[in-house]
Amino acid sequence: MSIYTPDESALRQLAAEIEALPPRPHHAALLEVANRIRPGCGFRYALNRGGWYRPGGVIAADGTRLADNLEAWAQAELRACAGDIGELVERHADAGLLVTRHSGRTHYFVAAYGPAPAGFLQLEVEELQEVLDRQLIDPGSPPEDLQELTEPITPAVLDAQPVAAPRYRFRRLIDMRQTVAKLPGNAGLARLLYEWAHSSAAARGHFSDHWIVALREHQDRYRNAAVSISLVSRHARELKPFQWNQAASGVELASQLQSFDRAAGYPAAWYFHLVAGTITPPKIAYGIVRDLDAGFSYLPDSEVALVRGWVDAAYSV
Repeated sequence: MSIYTPDESALRQLAAEIEALPPRPHHAALLEVANRIRPGCGFRYALNRGGWYRPGGVIAADGTRLADNLEAWAQAELRACAGDIGELVERHADAGLLVTRHSGRTHYFVAAYGPAPAGFLQLEVEELQEVLDRQLIDPGSPPEDLQELTEPITPAVLDAQPVAAPRYRFRRLIDMRQTVAKLPGNAGLARLLYEWAHSSAAARGHFSDHWIVALREHQDRYRNAAVSISLVSRHARELKPFQWNQAASGVELASQLQSFDRAAGYPAAWYFHLVAGTITPPKIAYGIVRDLDAGFSYLPDSEVALVRGWVDAAYSV
């Protein structure tokens, strides 16, 4: 099937429809919208990643909203005080103003459209809830400049009580095949996807059944826009670290590999977690090669080729 390239109008429409929905535990309404993106290409829930937050706004003690953006509000107030932070503090010290934050998690949905490992769409939607964060001004330690007002080192923290209902925010929709082709410096990911396609893992489900691709936009050391990638296992919660020791070999090592693959739900999982994560330690690969050279044969030929290739030219994603 061809690469999916949504135009800006289609993306705006998709975002508007998603953001108009109230979040629900199983995301049924969101999936209904998503499944209209491309006929015959059904999205499935993959995983969520949480524990992050974004700065919020300013509210009065009675809950009246004063601003959606703390930094913009603070800058405007400081200008109104002719740049005098002392006057700003004096104006608001007794008002009991509160700062909020947006607690969030990102939901990932995937839809395979072809057998190639990169042949899938990945939809990313944030679920946000605005909650109380801190007092704007701590009477016992008033700020001395704008940065201390917006980012205090020791804030007067409040219980994270909700101040607004949860909401969806569209983040992005990407065609992974197109993304892999365009991303600079993606030789590691391209190699892993090639190895997946030629491994026994490919016979046990699509790549997107087991992994999502996390993209992070940032600035490099020259302040140029850059994108870094990492792979996130959909089975990470079920997987346990290897009980590795230098003496492990033969039957013991084979048993650990098999147990890991069973927990992950597909063959050669141990290898892909060697390349894409930290669960399989590199010493495992060298221990396997020592076993192979000693005459053990507990791996299929496809996995032997993978591990020997990695030991000859190690890489990671």
